[in-house]
Amino acid sequence: MVFSDPSSGWDQVRTQEGLTDYENDRYRILVNSTNADYWSNPGLYFMNVQIEVDAGKNTGPNDNDFGVLCRYQNTENFYFLIISSDGYYGIGIVEGGEQRLLYPPQMYQSDFIHTDLSANHIRVICDGPRLALIVNGEFIAEAYDSTFIDGDIGLIVGSFDIPGVDIWFDNLMVTNP
Repeated sequence: MVFSDPSSGWDQVRTQEGLTDYENDRYRILVNSTNADYWSNPGLYFMNVQIEVDAGKNTGPNDNDFGVLCRYQNTENFYFLIISSDGYYGIGIVEGGEQRLLYPPQMYQSDFIHTDLSANHIRVICDGPRLALIVNGEFIAEAYDSTFIDGDIGLIVGSFDIPGVDIWFDNLMVTNP
């Protein structure tokens, strides 16, 4: 799915703190707050799923995070598989509103993640308890957790100490793993 159709079901929200919206045949998420996450969901349901998407930074700090959500239940319960513009990655869970990494214990760096303004191809597999992150065709990490067995998918962008994280997404494909 390319994000050329604004009626395809993804959130369209614009506030001073950020935005999630279609722009220039891509999907854009901007986080204008510090230490904040913005995400969007299409309102679909999946059990086992593979999600692929191209993503890159428009502007903003390299100290950021962006990626894919799976098994999204609500704003307080879901999995996230993320990378950053400075080459870090993590697989985590938000459970009961509390966020923590499943693997690694803190975000680790990988030479397979393109940095700065370069695009990355992110592939996520949520299959049974397995949560796998593949970036640019290279296996990066996996974690196992069975807290959530189904739910929506999503795209997420986060900031840390500096606001203005502006990320684009394109060429989304959702298939069976």
